[in-house]
Amino acid sequence: MQNKIFDAENCVRTFGHGKKIVTAVDDVTFDIKDGEIVSLVGGSSCGKSVLAKMMLGLHKPTSGNFLYKGKPITDHKAHWREVQSVFQDPFSCFNQFFTIRSQLKAAFGIYKEKPSNAEMEERVDESLMAVNVKPSEIEGKYPFELSGGQMQRMLLARIFVLRPQVLIADEPTSMVDACVRANILDYLMKLKKELHMTIVFITHDIGLAYYVSDRLFIMHKGKIVEQGSPEEVTTKPKSEHTVQLLEDIPDVNREWIKKK
Repeated sequence: MQNKIFDAENCVRTFGHGKKIVTAVDDVTFDIKDGEIVSLVGGSSCGKSVLAKMMLGLHKPTSGNFLYKGKPITDHKAHWREVQSVFQDPFSCFNQFFTIRSQLKAAFGIYKEKPSNAEMEERVDESLMAVNVKPSEIEGKYPFELSGGQMQRMLLARIFVLRPQVLIADEPTSMVDACVRANILDYLMKLKKELHMTIVFITHDIGLAYYVSDRLFIMHKGKIVEQGSPEEVTTKPKSEHTVQLLEDIPDVNREWIKKK
């Protein structure tokens, strides 16, 4: 039996006070098991990114219980040794005034004990090659010298450096073209296979979610309105919002669904 990584029970997250209160996550209950790829699917402002930040420990639930491996998230630095993220804008995740390589090495600072300099250099080289980048290609380069697709690969290289147990991938393919998008999805699958990683994939595209996921959670107005296997959710949708998401699938992703 798979162990639970995340376990949420009647979780609510609100912002503001009084008449200006906004409910971003509204009474959600779910669990995510070790080694799963689960996608949170929904449109803009549906609450999926807020829920992702709760998984990272950046937001606490206003009410309800939210547990990581059976316990509340209290020690953030310890939590981030095991749970990491990649976001849709890679340039915002790197300091433009430091070289890419120096920042990949700086990622080791989250560990209680850093490896030796030689070990860090070797791990960075291995991580770059894992995302098909020769170390010489980024030597001495700064973030602004790379393309969006290259920077997405740098984010994934950083994950290979840190080797967390859980990855929160928040719209990691939204800023790149179809070819790079397919490569990034392949790298995510490589991460799961090589590091036995649990992945939470945040997206508005149910077609992409179908392609990569073990389970889908459909979100709308802060609620999880439907959850199940990709086949269950896409062939027998129970929510009107799921039907709308399916109607919005681009043709290329419809082909993926047909072939799977």
